[in-house]
Amino acid sequence: MNKIWIVLIAIVGLVVVLGLSVAGSYNGLVGKQQGVDAAWANVLNQYQRRADLVPNLVKTVQGSADFEKSTLEAVVNARASVGKVTVDPGKSPEDPATLQKFQEAQGQFTSALSRLLVVAENYPDLKASAGFRDLQAQLEGTENRISVERGRFNDVAKEYNTGVRSFPAVLFAGIFGFHPKPYFQSDAGAEKAPDVKFDFGGTPAPAH
Repeated sequence: MNKIWIVLIAIVGLVVVLGLSVAGSYNGLVGKQQGVDAAWANVLNQYQRRADLVPNLVKTVQGSADFEKSTLEAVVNARASVGKVTVDPGKSPEDPATLQKFQEAQGQFTSALSRLLVVAENYPDLKASAGFRDLQAQLEGTENRISVERGRFNDVAKEYNTGVRSFPAVLFAGIFGFHPKPYFQSDAGAEKAPDVKFDFGGTPAPAH
């Protein structure tokens, strides 16, 4: 009889220990998931800040006579394309394809903006504009903040993913809806300098 009680007590103790371990792991995953979602929101805030700067940038550039039309249109179209990619601002994506689609749209927007700033170098009056210089500085600062926030997102996503795959969380994570998060990847061709060609429709840049 005593042996039966000892076994029962041991089983109960084991269940309690496992329960506490699972509870601790679950709470830890909840905290890590919230960290990933918060980092995702910060990334989106910076991307939105960049998009909000574009209307003023377009107005400023349009004031420069004969500015390359195709470059300006590319920026406007790229901004519109970004708005068509629907993502949840309160929850980081779990589907790698969703994040890739979002990143590709943002990458095209980045490329269009970079080209515009490079082309602007050919317009002395535009470069001399205080409004344009201010917008350029804000855009450059935003690009830096985007890079920082993407890095932070990858860091917290890595910590979360490690937690999801670690024991004992790996035994129940999927059941409770904890799934690995995809990372931001380097843009294709990011290691190469952009090939910039000026297209003025046969009309040379204005002489100053």
